[in-house]
Amino acid sequence: MRTRFRMRPLHAALTSAVTTVGITVALVATGTLSVAQGRIGQGAQELGDPDYGVCRGIDDRCYHDWGNFDSTKGFKVLLYTHTAGPRHANLGPALASGMNPPLTDANVVQNAMRKLGAGNGFQVDYTEDVSQLASPATLFKYNAVIFYSTSRDALDDAAQTSLRQYIRGGGGFVGVHNAFGTEYNWPWYEGLLGNANFYDHGAEQSGTVDTVDHKDVSTKSLPAKWSFTDEWYNLIPAPTRVRILANVDESTLAKGVTGNYHHPGHGQNHPVAWCQYYDGGRAWLTTLGHDAKDFSTDGSFAGAAEFQKLLLGGIESAMGKTPFCK
Repeated sequence: MRTRFRMRPLHAALTSAVTTVGITVALVATGTLSVAQGRIGQGAQELGDPDYGVCRGIDDRCYHDWGNFDSTKGFKVLLYTHTAGPRHANLGPALASGMNPPLTDANVVQNAMRKLGAGNGFQVDYTEDVSQLASPATLFKYNAVIFYSTSRDALDDAAQTSLRQYIRGGGGFVGVHNAFGTEYNWPWYEGLLGNANFYDHGAEQSGTVDTVDHKDVSTKSLPAKWSFTDEWYNLIPAPTRVRILANVDESTLAKGVTGNYHHPGHGQNHPVAWCQYYDGGRAWLTTLGHDAKDFSTDGSFAGAAEFQKLLLGGIESAMGKTPFCK
């Protein structure tokens, strides 16, 4: 009886040690423990489901090249700016129903995107009418669909199904700024964003963007470092299994990185642009794009030219006009 009693603590200790090692290995694998940076708990814990039950990542075998797009007919994108919650000022007043309704000068994003397309050989249709997204047959007319600062539940059931079928058929998706504050309760969409969601942001402020991947078509013409002003979104979860294209250097944010809901920032790796293949399609993402001056062309807003190059490159690659996520 005494021997058995003495062995129980030893057995328990060994079991605990094995369990601890297993948990540590799992946390390292998911990025919760930052061993590479030599410390534990630095920045936010980037928790989240990394799979979403689909093929995703930077392997082009996840792409479905099923002949749904004919480049000989030219290139065309659909810009969607519907907001069911907060509305960014650069979107201007809400649009009337239908496709390509009248715009005002205050609809900065819509006007700028049309100009961007006209100057670079692709057509831009735009809408905030969710019924225009109700059929995959409609979406397959477009080489890419762009969500620019949409918010909250911007899609109904029909549009959700349509978008999923479009992506599964090889469609392109571009998510800009508050596309990350959209469809919070739809896991598939979170995966489309790269396993990422908006949590909070600090003050709008100037910072330095580091171009970390110069091989991608959307970043190859950008300098290694460039100044830009934005809200610098903090993300939960933060992207995984994607190609990170650009980060913001948090040390350059004079007003700090802590968000209004106390997210501590992402430390040495705070992504602002990335790409991935997802469930058969292509997805190019950026959290940048808050300010109307992002589309200025007179040099008055630092980083505007670089942002426009980044966005144009992302759109062209997502719609298959140029190589994607290489």
